[in-house]
Amino acid sequence: MLKRVNFRSKKGMELVQVAILVALAVALGLIFKSEITEFVNTTFDGLSNFN
Repeated sequence: MLKRVNFRSKKGMELVQVAILVALAVALGLIFKSEITEFVNTTFDGLSNFN
C-alpha cells in the first residue's frame, strides 16, 4: 500500500513558526523602542559627522 503524506500540516507549522517569530520581533521592538531609537540616532549622527 502507498502511504499518503499530508503536506498541508508541514506548511501550517511553518506558518505558525513565522507568525511566532514576527510577534516576538514586534514585542522586542516595542519593549526596547527607546534603546533602539537612541542607537540609530547615535549611529547616524556619527555617520553625519564622519565627513
